[in-house]
Amino acid sequence: MNKAREFLKRRVWRVGLVLLCLLTVPILWYTGIIWPNSWFVLSNNVQGLDVSSYQKQIDWKHVAQTGRFTFVFIKATEGKTYQDAYFQANWRGAKDQGLLRGAYHFYIASLSGAEQADNYIHVVPKEAGMLPPVLDLEVSAKDRQVTLREITVFLNRLEHYYGMKPIIYTDLTRYAEFVKGHFEEYPLWIGEALFPIQWSNVTNWTFWQYCDRGHVPGISEPVDLDVFSAGRDKLHELVYRSISSNSE
Repeated sequence: MNKAREFLKRRVWRVGLVLLCLLTVPILWYTGIIWPNSWFVLSNNVQGLDVSSYQKQIDWKHVAQTGRFTFVFIKATEGKTYQDAYFQANWRGAKDQGLLRGAYHFYIASLSGAEQADNYIHVVPKEAGMLPPVLDLEVSAKDRQVTLREITVFLNRLEHYYGMKPIIYTDLTRYAEFVKGHFEEYPLWIGEALFPIQWSNVTNWTFWQYCDRGHVPGISEPVDLDVFSAGRDKLHELVYRSISSNSE
């Protein structure tokens, strides 16, 4: 009888331990404490992050002191009127800490590309050392051809003003819907937080957003984490080098 009780007790402990592990791992994943994609980011990869007003006030000195990050993309605008309330503080703060920084625009498919480009140009200064402007393309549209045309207008307008070919941020679904066969000559920043980008059919990516729930000292809210496809020298080749004024 005692042997049977001991056997049952051990079985209960083992089952309990397995259940605890099964519950703990998803919780750690959901909260971003562990992130499987991190296993595919090598320690020598050039890493960065992207931020918006969602992260609120950021202590950029604290972020820089981690020594992990080389670049940051900062939300500037959305649509034809929205301007991120934290953009200016983030733009200055990241620069003061020696981070390479770029600014992104969240694209609204129902609005004209020209109006959205003007909103971005009005907010984001043209400065030496900045990364190319970014089109954040995360929406679908009823009329694909019209959307492709307006995206082209947006990209051309930014390239003409800033003198750099813009980066396109998108996910794998919108890549297939809008980018593939139309804008593949642009630097691509792919958002894929669930699976390694290496498992996808996109081989010409420049940046990869591999985590959307990162934890970084100096930032109170979860934050997106990114990696560059090549070394620091290649990243610096992307920056705007002119020291001309911020207006044409």
